[in-house]
Amino acid sequence: MGTVISLTVPSYTHKAPQAAAGELEAATAVVERLFTELDGIFSLYRTDSEASRLVRGELALPEASGDMRARYEEAAEWRILTEGAFTPERPDGALDLSGIVKGHAIREAGMSLMALGMADWCLNAGGDVLVSGSPNPGTDVPWRAGIVDPADRRTLLAGFPLGGAALGSLPPGEKTADGGTWAALATSGSAERGDHIWGATAGVAEFRQVSVAAADVVTADVLATAIVAGGVPMLNRATAMWDIEALAVRANGELLATGGFRR
Repeated sequence: MGTVISLTVPSYTHKAPQAAAGELEAATAVVERLFTELDGIFSLYRTDSEASRLVRGELALPEASGDMRARYEEAAEWRILTEGAFTPERPDGALDLSGIVKGHAIREAGMSLMALGMADWCLNAGGDVLVSGSPNPGTDVPWRAGIVDPADRRTLLAGFPLGGAALGSLPPGEKTADGGTWAALATSGSAERGDHIWGATAGVAEFRQVSVAAADVVTADVLATAIVAGGVPMLNRATAMWDIEALAVRANGELLATGGFRR
């Protein structure tokens, strides 16, 4: 299934237009190449991908690429940490790493952008967001991520600040445990793609949509999916075990929000 990927960078008034355009072009090429390479390995919509070959039984996991085995190991660790609410296998037993691959791709793309020397950017892949720096370079102004109402895609439920803020300038609930600021926001649920989430109690469908803000995008992405699958017990576990903020939309439209989202 196609995923829209957008890269936003602020305009730098101190840079020549040609230099700024060249930097953006290089960054876009790096992100595009990385997502294309990972799609070739993990996409279940491509019959020639490594993931599809695993599902068809043409390839065994021990014989798979290092990338495939590493992501399976990471997903398996999350299955233990979430007590099965997040799992890399479908109910029929088929391996499906879709729940972790997008977060991994965004994470790798962010590392590539930093390696290029880019300090201020916002990367959005299918609604999951990772940021660095500020939309106003040199300031503590954060990026603002909007969360869409699953009942009305034209309406925002909330806005959440990501990145930007200097140490000590945010309320305690909007900082990570080590004093940093939230860099990632991920949203999971049935509003966009229908019921595609499975897990320990996914059949309960207690939440229609869950958004999680965290210091890293994989944690945000995995826990958003796990909370949709595991309901209130997993929401309570996630907020107790990880330094996150969460906004959950029940099937009846009721909202459950941690302090950062309530602010």
